Amino acid sequence: MSLHPLAQFIDNVPDFPKPGILFRDISPLLRDHFNATIDAISDLYTVEEWQQIDKLAGIESRGFIFAAALAYKHQKGFVKVRKPGKLPHVHASIDYGLEYGKDSLHMQKGDGSRILILDDLIATGGSLNATCQLCEQVGYQIAGMACVINLTSLNSFAYKGHQVRSVINYND
Repeated sequence: MSLHPLAQFIDNVPDFPKPGILFRDISPLLRDHFNATIDAISDLYTVEEWQQIDKLAGIESRGFIFAAALAYKHQKGFVKVRKPGKLPHVHASIDYGLEYGKDSLHMQKGDGSRILILDDLIATGGSLNATCQLCEQVGYQIAGMACVINLTSLNSFAYKGHQVRSVINYND
C-alpha cells in the first residue's frame, strides 16, 4: 500500500496510552508541515464539492485545528463539537463508546446548513458516528467527513452514504 508523502512525518509511539496500542502522533505534522497538511485535507474535495459545503465542524479537540484552518481557507463557518461542560447553550448531546471507555459530545443549535465534519484520526468510528448523529439532531445536513488519518483495519465507517475521506490510510 502506498502512503501519502505526509505519512513519513507521523510519529509512531508504541504502547501509548496503554500496552498494545500503536499511537499515531500528528504533532510533527502540526509543528513542521501544517500548511501541507491543511492543503492535503482540502484536496480531498473538489472545488465543486467545496461550493456545496456551508460550515465545517471540528470534533474536540484536534478536529478544531483542521476545521478552523479549512473554514478560513474556504471562507466557511466553523462549528465546535465539544465535550461536556465546555459549551454554553447546548441544544443536544449524545453519549458514545470509545476504544477505552465512554464519552459524550455536545453541540449548539444548527441552522440547516450543509456541514463537513473534521477530526484528526478515525479508529473505530465511534466519535465520528456520534458527531454525525448529533449534527443531524441539532439541525445540520451532513455534507461529508474527513480526517488526517484513517486506521482502515479497525473500521469501514460510512454514514448515510458518506465515506470518510482521509489523507493517510493505515491498514495494519
